[in-house]
Amino acid sequence: MLCASVKHTVTIKRIMEITKDKVLFFDMDGTLIDTDFANFLSYKKAVESVINLDKEIQYNTNERFNRTTLRAIAPNLTDKEYQKIIQRKEENYKEHLPHTKLNKQMADILTKYSKTNKTILVTNCREERAMMTLNYHKITDKFNSIFCREFDQNEQKVNKFKNAISRLGVPPNLVIAFENEEKEISDAKDAEIEIINPKIA
Repeated sequence: MLCASVKHTVTIKRIMEITKDKVLFFDMDGTLIDTDFANFLSYKKAVESVINLDKEIQYNTNERFNRTTLRAIAPNLTDKEYQKIIQRKEENYKEHLPHTKLNKQMADILTKYSKTNKTILVTNCREERAMMTLNYHKITDKFNSIFCREFDQNEQKVNKFKNAISRLGVPPNLVIAFENEEKEISDAKDAEIEIINPKIA
């Protein structure tokens, strides 16, 4: 197997039946599994273990806590403090897995079509956290392949959809993508994926 963000509701665009030749791409965070609160708790504990803030960090249901948020709430962080918080956030995540929640609609689609179609996880999260989360929800075996966050030679994040399509060698017109973030939906379109977030008949 191969192996951050404004929160959006999955957009339902068209009703269709999935034929056996289709390859299903699933994003994880926010699409297949709601990990926002677990992610927030992991960051909160990490921040509080490294620095003292004047006020308590509040959970925002409309925005995923990420590294940009961290810089905003603690603009005077040293590089050492910043790196320590990121490291501890990753270490803390495991204990907050019970605060993650499977999206039943997406999980039902995954379970049904993993029996007849190729189902692929395409995520920008780290491999270790992705596998930990999938294993917790007992859906790891529903995927034929898993693609996690990758960077190019210039340390720029690659288009996860283009990367998966290239490695799998599948035509984009056979791909159905399930994704919740507008930027990632734009990347899916840029990868020439035509069917994104359909309503399944």
